[in-house]
Amino acid sequence: MRHIAPYEARTKIGNFKYLEDLRKLSRDNRKNPTESEKIFWKLLSYKKLNFKFLRQKPLGKFILDFYCSKLLLAIEIDGDSHDKKQFLDKNRDLYLEQRKIKTIRFKNEEVLNNIEKTKQDLLEIISKRKQELKF
Repeated sequence: MRHIAPYEARTKIGNFKYLEDLRKLSRDNRKNPTESEKIFWKLLSYKKLNFKFLRQKPLGKFILDFYCSKLLLAIEIDGDSHDKKQFLDKNRDLYLEQRKIKTIRFKNEEVLNNIEKTKQDLLEIISKRKQELKF
């Protein structure tokens, strides 16, 4: 299960390829996170998660808000702008799904207004994902 994506979609060491132009953009995004991304990033450092997440991770032609390679799990924090981008989000999710990456979406308001529920939801998602991948 190590190499789910086809060979041409991976680097020599097995990582997913991405557009080189995204490197600078992802760095800029990491330097200027939204308030909800800051809060969620602190949540991902919660010790009981036991999984390493990256933030603003380029993958293919996209930048994922948060990504865990062991769980093949992408987490997106959606603000109001995503209401107008549902078609693009669906295409992105399909692209990731074809590579066996599961996408989870949280609304900005969920993260900002109810972090405890967000934390419980995240723990449940990780638990289910571990079962799906037979950890």
